Amino acid sequence: MRRPAPSTSAGVRTALCAAIFDVDGVLLASPHEAAWREALAGYADPNAFTTTIYQAQVAGKPRADGALAALTAMGVADPESKAGAYAEAKQAKLEALIATGAVKAFPDALRFVQAVHDLGWLLGVASSSKNANAMMAPIRLASGLPLLDAFSANVCGRDLAHGKPDPELFLIAAAELHAEPSDCFVAEDAPAGVEAARAGGMAALGVARLHDGRLLRDVGADLVVTSLSDVDLAALKMGRLRRVGA
Repeated sequence: MRRPAPSTSAGVRTALCAAIFDVDGVLLASPHEAAWREALAGYADPNAFTTTIYQAQVAGKPRADGALAALTAMGVADPESKAGAYAEAKQAKLEALIATGAVKAFPDALRFVQAVHDLGWLLGVASSSKNANAMMAPIRLASGLPLLDAFSANVCGRDLAHGKPDPELFLIAAAELHAEPSDCFVAEDAPAGVEAARAGGMAALGVARLHDGRLLRDVGADLVVTSLSDVDLAALKMGRLRRVGA
């Protein structure tokens, strides 16, 4: 692999040479949020399940943890006894939505993955979602390369001892890339994912597609952008995370 030269300039990290991508909200506009909302019928008013609740309490977490967090945030009585059934209902809703073609890739994400791949960097993909690989399977980069083939390490949907904000998922990805955590940045849209990256000693690139950058900055994102097109590729080539024009 071609490693970037170490940088002595001020920046988020020096000598970054590996990227790990979350899937939902970073690479794909998937229907996870809609599935969580629709599955709430019978437990709480689905209309009260806001994007803020989803991003702050549910996004990025394993399904069981997300179900419990959502019910708790909604004030549902005895959430522990209902979380399992809610998680199953959400999965059924998600599979139905996927079948209708509700999953779309973000064009800026595909361009960014292609650009980082072209730098010769190590790329990994890491999601707690067991549906992530199926959702990514049909998608190709502009070069024609299947999106899944761009990643040297894929740790999506693994059964782990700890979910985000624990760094286990990202540390496994770094290990399978044969990269030190300090060599990696993680692209995440959820506060729990940013916390996990930072806890694992990695740089965190917050992707605030829902204009929730404050949430990502508050938990320690090194750089927050609303589009991956805002990341300075010239700086990245030198191993630094920086916004275009900064």
